Amino acid sequence: MAARRLFVAFALLCGLAFGPEASSADDRAIVLATTTSTQESGLLDHLLPIFRDKTGIDVKVIARRADEVLDGARKGEADVVLTHARPQEEKFVADGFAVKRFDVMYNDYVLIGPKSDPAGVKGKDIATALKAIEAKGAPFVTRGDRSGTHAAELALWIVAGIDIASAKGAWYREAKQGMDAALEAARTANAYLLSDRGSWISFRDRGDLDIVVEGDKRLLNQYGVMLMNPEKFPNVKKELGQTFVDWLISPEGQAAIAGYKVDGQQLFFPNADKSAG
Repeated sequence: MAARRLFVAFALLCGLAFGPEASSADDRAIVLATTTSTQESGLLDHLLPIFRDKTGIDVKVIARRADEVLDGARKGEADVVLTHARPQEEKFVADGFAVKRFDVMYNDYVLIGPKSDPAGVKGKDIATALKAIEAKGAPFVTRGDRSGTHAAELALWIVAGIDIASAKGAWYREAKQGMDAALEAARTANAYLLSDRGSWISFRDRGDLDIVVEGDKRLLNQYGVMLMNPEKFPNVKKELGQTFVDWLISPEGQAAIAGYKVDGQQLFFPNADKSAG
């Protein structure tokens, strides 16, 4: 009995000693909802320690596909949102879920395909390439998961004048997973795939795959950041979240984004100075 009282007393002392500190640490943390592409590329592992060292604010990350990011944010699961689905982001702000949207950075999409290029699309523009793939029935892997990349791919089929819902056949294969898994599926099937450049650069086991189409202005992949609306979500950490947004679009944050490279290649290009807001 005496031992139990001693244990209880010790536990209470520990609570007094560490409880306020733990609470204080939690008070200095925010939740960032973002897409798998920013997480899997390694960008956040590069940025967040820099931000934490400067401000003392810890950033906890929820990484999902773009539609899930916004769906979760609508339920108040985050303080700040960073994603790459501009039309949906602008509607998100218009509907009052976020305060304002800022351009942060961009990279681009690239069409990946077998080096043997069975559809003969290398060097073509993206619309011509997709038409050739569909006409040939060449293997094509789609994310198929309602992610930002999947939405961009569907929009590009429309640009190519193809109703993919009716045109797809056995050649059009749905991964229904994240970018890394989709790239692996394309490698295994020796298939074409639309990927963001950052994920492609970070993907190591490429097999016989290579970039076959790039540089088309329709392949731009813009990222935006938004602070959740504290009037709609009273629990949002407005000041800490705004500090993160401000840092991300500041010269220091933009330089940190530009400084992230894999194998000497820059993955994301800052452009907050061109933000339409």
